[in-house]
Amino acid sequence: MLTVLLTRHGHTDRSEPEQYLGQRVTAQLSDRGRADAQRLAERLIGVQLDRVISSPLSRAADTAAILANRVVVETDARLAELDYGSWEGLTVEEIERRFPAEYERYEADPATHQIGGGESGEDVAQRLATFMGDLLAWSDAQAADRTCLLVGHSSVNRVLLAMLLDVPLRDYRRRFRSDWASLTVLRWTDRRAGPMLLLANDVAHVQGLRGATWD
Repeated sequence: MLTVLLTRHGHTDRSEPEQYLGQRVTAQLSDRGRADAQRLAERLIGVQLDRVISSPLSRAADTAAILANRVVVETDARLAELDYGSWEGLTVEEIERRFPAEYERYEADPATHQIGGGESGEDVAQRLATFMGDLLAWSDAQAADRTCLLVGHSSVNRVLLAMLLDVPLRDYRRRFRSDWASLTVLRWTDRRAGPMLLLANDVAHVQGLRGATWD
């Protein structure tokens, strides 16, 4: 059995006003982001983590370091955020003003539209498919149940959920949320049947909740 805990990095120094932060703009955790990650770490104190795998982008890797609880953090470029190309560092209002027609195409189908000359949702899904194939193969090779924590980003996490839960990829932005330092839990008991969603975008730890409430 494989249990995957999925989170997004914490709030950053460029999170407000909200901007498109992909792979090309550097953003660091804010004090709020570090505090929320610490609250999530406290929630997970009683959870045995066998692996912690993070996007290599600093805002995610720094979050993973807070959460790891003495587990060595691995980084994997396949978990990096969607590359927003020329949109990076811009607010929604700036994008709507500068690229109105392109923003409409993106809203209509984020799966196929290559945003700002960067990636599309399908591009992200391709790299995530190889990542999940490797992770499930690792799990299959283990002699016991395993728990893995993944630290990603808003778009990459939502694309991953759409893939795993058989939601049309064009709907990944409409059907899922991935808030800062949130917790989503998926569990595979039968690889052929796909995962069960046990918890989705939960931020109760920010209000003080502790423990593995999904079991």
